[in-house]
Amino acid sequence: MVIRSTLGYVLLGLGVIGVAAWSVPSIKAAIPQLGTLNDTILIAVSAALALVGIFLAMGRGGRQAREVPIYHGKNIVGYRRH
Repeated sequence: MVIRSTLGYVLLGLGVIGVAAWSVPSIKAAIPQLGTLNDTILIAVSAALALVGIFLAMGRGGRQAREVPIYHGKNIVGYRRH
């Protein structure tokens, strides 16, 4: 789960940098690789990266319920989802 949220924050950061480069021309000029991209492609890719980053960093989908033991005396006889 930590790796997933870390990846989400990295993608979110790249998306924010891309949007900043699209809106502020001096940032785009400072990063030579971004200067070769069309403005429409840059904002589309940056927005997509930011949205995927938000989903990965904040999303809780796919998380399974925690299993709790069922006791009979001192013995564990099974597990149930809590």
